[in-house]
Amino acid sequence: MMKVRFLVIGKTTDKYLLPGIEDYNKRLTRYSNYEYKELPGVRLGRSATADETKRKEEEVIFAKLEKSDFLVLMDERGEGFSSRGFGDFLKKHQMSGTKRLVFLIGGAYGFSDNIYARANSKIALSQMTFTHQMVRLIFAEQLYRAFTITKGEKYHH
Repeated sequence: MMKVRFLVIGKTTDKYLLPGIEDYNKRLTRYSNYEYKELPGVRLGRSATADETKRKEEEVIFAKLEKSDFLVLMDERGEGFSSRGFGDFLKKHQMSGTKRLVFLIGGAYGFSDNIYARANSKIALSQMTFTHQMVRLIFAEQLYRAFTITKGEKYHH
């Protein structure tokens, strides 16, 4: 069974989002070997540049990846999918023998060049911009929706 990891930088600080994220994370365990992981946020002080922050976050991210991971960045310049199209993307990885599919939401400044170079794919959730906090809930719901689509369940009408 394919393992699916959903990694995010920093804690979810918007408390109103937590029940929704927890609900979808629980639901997702029925469809795959699923793990949601909040990676430690980087605190370098006010004088730190965006590049310094991204490089420090890069260290945290690389420590959690394996060479065989298929890494998907949640990125505004990524490929856009319909929910059914994302279900097809997921099914393709299930059928092709991907061992671990890792989805990553970066910090406030995005990703370092090295993370972009390591990525196998990029997905944009929307042409609109959402907070990094909200994207956690939105993506967890879309991942759940994609699994229900691949199983032919009624969640997606």
